[in-house]
Amino acid sequence: MSRTILFQSLVIYLLLLKTITMSEEELLSVDYEVYGRVQGVFFRKYTQSEGKKLGLVGWVQNTQAGTVQGQLQGPALKVRKMQEWLRSTGSPQSRISKAEFNNEKTIDKLDFKDFRVVH
Repeated sequence: MSRTILFQSLVIYLLLLKTITMSEEELLSVDYEVYGRVQGVFFRKYTQSEGKKLGLVGWVQNTQAGTVQGQLQGPALKVRKMQEWLRSTGSPQSRISKAEFNNEKTIDKLDFKDFRVVH
């Protein structure tokens, strides 16, 4: 392999690596609502704990409709992990029937300083 081809391949590789890294570090904000047996089972506390563990910020609260809703913000990869946790794990006593995610957008900076339970 000639040096020119090797150099071009290296440049393409580095550009692809930078693109992948940038997308993983991109900040996302997403609203969520979780349905099922999610109130009275420490769902908010576990959500706050998992969010903090992943380094996310945002909030979580019960609704009068018996669901739990909130907002997540942080690096895209970690937001995706939290979405999967909300969709399938939750608190030990919870029974999740579905999780909806809306208003997903990239953001330049975080709107919150921590992850809070809102009462």
